[in-house]
Amino acid sequence: MEIKNAKFVTSAATESQFIRPDKPMIAVCGKSNSGKSTLINLLANRKGLAKTSAAPGRTRLVNYFDFGGFLLADLPGYGFAAVSKGEKEKWAKTLDCFFARKEEISHAFVLTDIRRDPSDDDLQMLSFLNYHIVPFTVIATKSDKLSRMKRKERVRKIAQCFGLGEGNVIAVSGLSGEGKEELLKKISDIITHGEV
Repeated sequence: MEIKNAKFVTSAATESQFIRPDKPMIAVCGKSNSGKSTLINLLANRKGLAKTSAAPGRTRLVNYFDFGGFLLADLPGYGFAAVSKGEKEKWAKTLDCFFARKEEISHAFVLTDIRRDPSDDDLQMLSFLNYHIVPFTVIATKSDKLSRMKRKERVRKIAQCFGLGEGNVIAVSGLSGEGKEELLKKISDIITHGEV
C-alpha cells in the first residue's frame, strides 16, 4: 500500500461537526504525548501534516486527515494531568460522542509508549473500545529508544498487560520508520477486507 497525497480535512469541536465518512475511518487515540501526530506524519511521509508538540495535550479537537483510501481521525489525548477538570470532562464527552457512532469507525489504533507499562487510562480506553465493540490494534510508539531485544520484551509485556496476543501490538518508530510496513499492511487489511 502506498500513500501519496495525505491531507488535513477539518477539525471538529462538537458532535455536529463530526465528519460522516464515505470511506473506511481509523481512529487514532492514546494518552497525551503518546506520539499520535508523529504516527500520522510517518504514514503521510510528511513532517508537518499533523502538528507535533513537546507539550502534551495539544490536540483538543478531533482532527480529520484524508489518506486517499481511508480517513484518519486524530482524537484528543487522554490522561493529561495539567488541564482543568472541566477541560478533561469536555475531552471525555467528545470521545464518548465520537465512539457512540461506532458504525462509522472501521478500526482504532491505540498508541502507547513502548517504554512504559499501560496506564489506567490506557486500560480504560481498551475497555471502552471493547464495550463499544470497536476493533483495535495497539501501536507501541517510540520503539527506536530501545534495542531490538528490548523491543520484543516490551511488546510481549504490553500485550500481556492489555490481555492481548503479541500480534495485536505493533512496535513503531516515527524516527526510524520501524514498523511502518507492518502498519500499512494492517491498514490495507482493514480497508480491503474489513479485517479487524
